[in-house]
Formats: sequence, structure tokens, C-alpha cells
Amino acid sequence: MGRKIGYARVSTVGQTLDIQVKNLKEFGCVKIYREKASGANAERSQLKKLIASVTEGDIVVVTRIDRLARSTFDLFIYS
Repeated sequence: MGRKIGYARVSTVGQTLDIQVKNLKEFGCVKIYREKASGANAERSQLKKLIASVTEGDIVVVTRIDRLARSTFDLFIYS
């Protein structure tokens, strides 16, 4: 089995990543990519780094699916 890799994102500067990061650590993520960016922004550098780092068997973990992409269609942009 591969690594658990987490991705935490908030949309606005006033929001905090703390709860997401805590939950991802508790789930056993060995690496957590963190980002403060709108889900509508296709230029999310940390998400791109996460995708580039994933190898066969790795598991990408998010606390909610909308942290990763606003829709299933948007998710295809990153793959």
C-alpha cells in the first residue's frame, strides 16, 4: 500500500487550515499540501505539486470533496 497524502484548502484569507490539517494528520497522512485559494482557480500550485508527487498505490485524502474540486468536471482539469 502507498502513502496517504493530504490536501487542505480554504478559499479566503480569513479562513484557517488548522482543522483540516489536524484531521488529515489523525488519518495518517505523511505529507499534507496546504493552500489558500479559490476552488475556481485552476492555477492552484500546491494541488499541482500534490498531483505530480502521487505514485501508484498512493491515496489522496481530503476532508471534504469540495476542498479538492468544485465539481467532478473541474477535477478532470487536474488529471
